[in-house]
Amino acid sequence: MKLNKAFSLRVREILKEKKITQYKLAQQTGLYHSTLTDILNCKYQTPNFKNIALIIRELGMSMQEFFDSDVFNFESLDID
Repeated sequence: MKLNKAFSLRVREILKEKKITQYKLAQQTGLYHSTLTDILNCKYQTPNFKNIALIIRELGMSMQEFFDSDVFNFESLDID
């Protein structure tokens, strides 16, 4: 699985758990809704770190908590 897909899956999982919409997350981060949608639909090969950090912060998580997931297992990630 590509890294951008793993990121998208993790964000969607947390949105569902916390019952937050993509629209609300976009408002909280200050990102355009279309930008967030493009990130979550994997239109960017590598979203920039600032956007990743904004998303994780507004999900109310630390970087460690966010990346502590099986979707980020290096054995199953395609990072080339």
